[in-house]
Amino acid sequence: MALHPSLAPVAALVGRWRGPGRGEYPTITPFEYIEELTFTDVGKPFLVYGQRTWSPQGAPPMHVETGYLRVAGDAVELVLAQPTGQTELAEGPLTTAPDGFTAELHSRVVNAASAKTVDATIRHLRLTGDELTTRFAMAAVGVPMTHHLGSVLTRQPGP
Repeated sequence: MALHPSLAPVAALVGRWRGPGRGEYPTITPFEYIEELTFTDVGKPFLVYGQRTWSPQGAPPMHVETGYLRVAGDAVELVLAQPTGQTELAEGPLTTAPDGFTAELHSRVVNAASAKTVDATIRHLRLTGDELTTRFAMAAVGVPMTHHLGSVLTRQPGP
């Protein structure tokens, strides 16, 4: 199956990425985690996105999210659902380079009535060769936009 032409700028994302991360926020104790992202081509103008994290000791998942990554011209859209009761539509410019790209995605968040309030998020993605760097900031529970998560992931072999 051929990758949809609109996805050419992010074609190198297809596959599985894994690596260490670190989290912090004013309302919690800093922590370490392992993160895995998957981007799957299904022959449509989007990639299926999956994310999960767990403790370095292998404890059960700390967080998961699922969604779709779309490219619209020179912009990226990430449409996400989270079991914590949020949906996110994150959008922003895509800047390509010979060995990858960068994107800064600003979101609109919808919170379920029972969820903690997340007002907005900003996701930074930087792909350089076989290294994917992520940064995540959020404005939540009365705290203004603040860095929360960062990880450095490497491409994993196999499906």
